[in-house]
Amino acid sequence: MKKTFCISVYFLVYLLLCSVLLSQARDTTRPYTEAANQIISTGLASGKAFQFLSELTAIGPRLSGSPQAAQAVEWARKKMEELGFDRVRPEPVMVPHWVRGPIEEASIINSPSIGNKRLKVCALGGTIATPEDGITAEVVEVKTFEELQARKEEAKGKIIFFNRPLDRAKVNVFEAYGGAANQRGQGAIEAAKVGGVAAVVRSMTTRLDDVPHTGAMRYDDRIPKIPAAAISTVGANFLSELLAKEKIVKVRLKLTCQTLPDVESANVLGELRGRERPEEVVIVGAHLDSWDKGQGAHDDGAGCAQVIEVLRLLKELQLRPKRTIRAVLFMNEENGLRGARAYAEKDRPGERHVFALESDAGGFTPQGFGFSADSATFQRIAGWAYLFSSIEADRFQKGGGGADIGELG
Repeated sequence: MKKTFCISVYFLVYLLLCSVLLSQARDTTRPYTEAANQIISTGLASGKAFQFLSELTAIGPRLSGSPQAAQAVEWARKKMEELGFDRVRPEPVMVPHWVRGPIEEASIINSPSIGNKRLKVCALGGTIATPEDGITAEVVEVKTFEELQARKEEAKGKIIFFNRPLDRAKVNVFEAYGGAANQRGQGAIEAAKVGGVAAVVRSMTTRLDDVPHTGAMRYDDRIPKIPAAAISTVGANFLSELLAKEKIVKVRLKLTCQTLPDVESANVLGELRGRERPEEVVIVGAHLDSWDKGQGAHDDGAGCAQVIEVLRLLKELQLRPKRTIRAVLFMNEENGLRGARAYAEKDRPGERHVFALESDAGGFTPQGFGFSADSATFQRIAGWAYLFSSIEADRFQKGGGGADIGELG
């Protein structure tokens, strides 16, 4: 039962924030309390988020450009129409089409103490492939880009191994992630600058396991492109310990990924039309795409389920908002933000976005909200925190937002 509550309560937080836009409050000291309590009780009793999440994840991985991403767009459109949302429509967008390929291999070669040993790796999203026979080179381990620059003469012709772990002392895991993720995103660029032939990056997780984590990386067209892979945290520790003992370690890396021509996909939109100020739009958003190593249940299937449930439950309760509440399921958040940029750039005559809320932190029990707003606006928003106290999600703080809604500026 606890698991059900965790995911239910997260979309209820959405619903509560939307509920502050309802009119005709009866309690003048703490308005909307009655509507908020109604939303909570009805949502817990008749919530459909798990059903929506099950249907979406049954499609499989939804990397942009893939057949599964196209199926997800169609699923979302049909689901919103079935639930009776207003103005349901896909908005086309061209997205990248990167394909992992069947081979992702890395091995320690001819070690004096262990001989040959396979390492668990996976290609980082967007990387080029290795040559057909792979790349075999000595490994240089670094923790930072500054250390790499200091050892640039040593790094020429080597595989650069970025081994900076997430800081487990950070209470906020996203803060720990932010302190390490640049080596994944920019590692191949920095390695190529010093003459490296490939980049191998410690997986972005606090877990110690033998499952490598993919994620986005990028290139700079002014710098030679080299292949990049993630190594499991168990493999990273093993390789680091071997380097400390033997000093010279060779690794063979082979990847067969490729980037195909861009493909047309779409964001999916549906809304509840505002009855007093329909031209003022409140967005609740999440991203439809996911990486191809799983089904994207947390990242961001849960968010998609929550967003759809926001509108469904408001309709069930016949709570028509003052302003238009628009569900937006964005395409290509993981490796490009093309959907977010297309949405932000589209001309929408007569509309004005007044608030945007995004779910992309997994389907866990929420603790509150982070807001990107000036001080005066934030103080007004913080006045609604009492509506969230019964579900222990009333921590409102400055700073936050999301990648997709961040494009709205």
